[in-house]
Amino acid sequence: MTIDLSEVQRVATALSPWAHLASVRGDGSPDVVPVHPCWEGDTIWIMVGRDSVKTRNVSGNDRVALHWQVTESGDGVEVWGRATIHDDLPTKRRLWNGVFDYDLNAFAPGGPDGSPDTVFMKVQVTRAMVMKAYGMAGIDRWQAKGSST
Repeated sequence: MTIDLSEVQRVATALSPWAHLASVRGDGSPDVVPVHPCWEGDTIWIMVGRDSVKTRNVSGNDRVALHWQVTESGDGVEVWGRATIHDDLPTKRRLWNGVFDYDLNAFAPGGPDGSPDTVFMKVQVTRAMVMKAYGMAGIDRWQAKGSST
C-alpha cells in the first residue's frame, strides 16, 4: 500500500525518538550507529560532530538509511535518503531552537555560535516503508517523485 511521508513521520515518531543510521565507510564497509533524528517537514536532521565517523562517511558517500527501533509487536520504519552536512551559522541557529525535541545545549553547551565542532546532517528522504508485525501484517511504502533509490 502507498502512504504519505507524513504518515511515515507519524509512525516513526511514535515508535521511538531513536533510530539507527546506516552509512558507508570509505572502504565500502557499512557503519551503523544510534542517533536521535528530528523531522522538519520532509527532512530529517541529526546533530553530529564535525569530525565524527558519520560526517566522514557522508562526505564520501551521501547514501544513508535509518531504521526506527521495532516494537514488541514487530512494527518498524525504515527510510532511505541522501545526506549532506551543514555547518553554517544561520542553519545552526535555526535548528538549535525549534526543530529538535531535546536540548542541544546538553551536548554542545556553547550553543550554535560557540560550538564549532557541532554540525548537522540533513537527510532528504527518497523512500520509506512502514512494516507491521515485521512485515507479516503488511508493508506500506512511500517514494519521492522521480526517485529510484
